[in-house]
Amino acid sequence: MTDKSIELYNLMVRRGYPEAFSELIARELSTEFTAGRMMGYILRGEHTLEDVADEMLAILSDRDRIRDKHQLEYAQSKINELYRDINSEE
Repeated sequence: MTDKSIELYNLMVRRGYPEAFSELIARELSTEFTAGRMMGYILRGEHTLEDVADEMLAILSDRDRIRDKHQLEYAQSKINELYRDINSEE
């Protein structure tokens, strides 16, 4: 686990969430971005276990969407570079 996910775990335990549940959430949200988003959510009020689990899934979905977007942008930039190289040779 990262420092941020350990911080998330500690916050959740202090807020009264079960240790096993908190550990599961912290392990799944192991990046600065994902753990930080969940910490913000936890700090905004009291939430049921189901709500926290739903938020975790939403955060992971957002992370995957952002990662996919960056991969597509990178691929598109390489294609554009290839076209530029081909056109400059003509």
